[in-house]
Amino acid sequence: MTQPLTVEIPGPKLITKSGKEVQIGTGSGTKWQKIKKGRDSSVKDTLVTEMVDYLVEAIHNGFRHIDTAEIYTTQPEVAAAIAKSDVPREDLFVATKYNPGVEPQPAKFDNAAVWVDSALEELGLDYLDSILIHFPFFKPEFSKGQTIELVWKDLIEAKKAGKVRYIGVSNFAVEHLQRLFAVSGDKEFYPAVNQIEFHPYLQNQSPGIVKFCHDNNILVEAYGPLSPLFRIVKEGEDVKEHPLKSVLPELASKYGRAESQILLRYTLQKGILPITTSSQSQRQKEALAVYDFALSDEDVALIDKKGSEFEFRGFFIGLF
Repeated sequence: MTQPLTVEIPGPKLITKSGKEVQIGTGSGTKWQKIKKGRDSSVKDTLVTEMVDYLVEAIHNGFRHIDTAEIYTTQPEVAAAIAKSDVPREDLFVATKYNPGVEPQPAKFDNAAVWVDSALEELGLDYLDSILIHFPFFKPEFSKGQTIELVWKDLIEAKKAGKVRYIGVSNFAVEHLQRLFAVSGDKEFYPAVNQIEFHPYLQNQSPGIVKFCHDNNILVEAYGPLSPLFRIVKEGEDVKEHPLKSVLPELASKYGRAESQILLRYTLQKGILPITTSSQSQRQKEALAVYDFALSDEDVALIDKKGSEFEFRGFFIGLF
């Protein structure tokens, strides 16, 4: 049976301040932070103009959901792109993530409350649409004594003060979410979002996490949804043959779509909101066009099955 074009994603309905439903997001992480951090020290405090241009183009092509993070160091580029675009602030959904501190990147701030004000200033904004705790794997010796619970309480206060509209987490397993439930008080302050690595070769970043989030009204966002299309390395070796390598071209031909669109649409039909990135204008337009077609139930099941025959984890290896 063919699915309807409209996708109902479990969890809170994220909307912009102007009331528009949030769709697929564009990221400013893996690729861009490597470029920025890899530059000569003489230009380390200057903007990566290529990234600003990419974001402006993405906004002009229709993206309204912009994802960044403290640890990426790309918040200044996001600020410049927002200022350069002609889209009203209330039509944009700007999300960032807090680094509570891990080795080798200890916390820069004493607490999340101080960081929120710094992030607003660096992004040139009066409010943030979403703030996520970037990961739960932090220890007091790298985090200025912070714990998951203390950071969460700071974000609750930021939400109460109107500095952020939605608060959530990233890379959290069931046990971490349960710890936040215990200190949230009212369900209004439960996490709204859990952004995790998700693709057919990693259908649960941690045991049962997708179902748990869906059952507890938490929106699941996916980073790395196109991983099967890129270089896959296991135990230091490139994997050249994997189950979806032949399946994705066949599905792309069947639907008259790019392989990336097949994976993004698959993610949506699994009830998960993808975050993707591309500096190519055509690829940006293709990503936004995943709301224009649907995969059949049988083809979603096929991707599930083939994906489950192979496992690949690109991030946080050994921590789940």
